[in-house]
Amino acid sequence: MDKKEFVLKDLDATHKWAHEFAKTLHAPVTVALHGDLGMGKSEIAREIIKTLRGENTVVPSPTFTLVQNYDGISHFDLYRICDVSELEEIGLKYAIDNDITLIEWPDIAKDILPKNTIHVYITQNGLGRKLVIQ
Repeated sequence: MDKKEFVLKDLDATHKWAHEFAKTLHAPVTVALHGDLGMGKSEIAREIIKTLRGENTVVPSPTFTLVQNYDGISHFDLYRICDVSELEEIGLKYAIDNDITLIEWPDIAKDILPKNTIHVYITQNGLGRKLVIQ
């Protein structure tokens, strides 16, 4: 399994990385965003969506709605999901099969994620972030 690492010194560098990464994504593909609270999962997802759907796209966090859809891009936040059965109800499997699917807090869905899921692990690195992509 190939692993790539990126050290991003600040929010601008994170946005630039996500902008370039977005250009490599073609449906169907699943991106699992791993990291503690405040590590930038939503920022990365927001920049991917804006890159692919336009800078003026309004991208609220799906923390309370669980999922937001943007014409072929599905953005999930599974933080509040307690039971795997809820994943079907919110359309995760359909999204995985058809969309560019961005998933924050993906651990509860680990058994249904495709083998080719791109896992992005985000950790603190000084004032910036370190990304490990698998």
